[in-house]
Amino acid sequence: MENKNFDVIIIGGSYSGLSAGMSLGRSLRNVLIIDNGKPCNRQTPHSHNFVTHDGKTPGEIARLAKEDVEKYSTVRFYNGTVVKTVKTTDGFGIEISSGEKFQAKKLILASGVKDKMPDIPGFAECWGISVIHCPYCHGYEVKNEVTGILSNGDMAYEFSKLIFNLTKNLTLFTNGKAALTDEQLEKLKQNKIILNEDEIKSIEHTNGSIQKIIFKNGKEVALQTLYAKIPFEQNINVSDDLGFELTEQGFIKVDMMQKTNVPGVFACGDNVTMMRSVANAVAQGNFAGAVVNKELADEEF
Repeated sequence: MENKNFDVIIIGGSYSGLSAGMSLGRSLRNVLIIDNGKPCNRQTPHSHNFVTHDGKTPGEIARLAKEDVEKYSTVRFYNGTVVKTVKTTDGFGIEISSGEKFQAKKLILASGVKDKMPDIPGFAECWGISVIHCPYCHGYEVKNEVTGILSNGDMAYEFSKLIFNLTKNLTLFTNGKAALTDEQLEKLKQNKIILNEDEIKSIEHTNGSIQKIIFKNGKEVALQTLYAKIPFEQNINVSDDLGFELTEQGFIKVDMMQKTNVPGVFACGDNVTMMRSVANAVAQGNFAGAVVNKELADEEF
């Protein structure tokens, strides 16, 4: 790639990054979108709750989005992984794992997150297929099924409220002693939500479709769907020279304008919010692109 200098570099070329790229491309900004082709939902068979694309595969939505953005000649694409971001005198320097370097006036982090799978055999193979994270993205398709929730504490309690509206055949698996208040336990009991505190040994499945949970004490529970809240980490290196500030939950901290604590750096998508959905990522990217264009216009006018 001959051109090394851009108005904006977007790290992450999934839904949020592509949406930001479209906003900027339509504003005639020279943009580089860097992506390594490993979205967190690559194992998910279908995406839902996004009008005009409901039920399509995540890959198909991303492909169509990229085709739209490719129509704008000022937007370029680079297949690679960013290993370093640094502040320079006139913007930001980006280094790719290949050693290639680029420069930009502004930076948008649409880099997503990486889910950290628990040490439960079978869990990773089912993730995004029958072990799911979001009732809004997948809940309708598994309504009224024999369903479980793998969580504990306040998060488990709040999650139970949402899932209870989708199925009455519900079990909360805390994978050890429950960390719920007496009031919360009583509420679960009143709503006939089963509490299981047995420690999980493995998940038995067929090509990612969960069949049963097997416990360390030898017991088994047949299941069709399991909701789970699991830890994550940022895909971008947040401890580099720029020093991005994170929230207590581990998201990149942004204000109402998608600005990070680093002037000139913006963030959007799964890396800034627990509302992980295609629709939300597209909306945030669209807005971030517009804000960045406005900031460039203010500086250049």
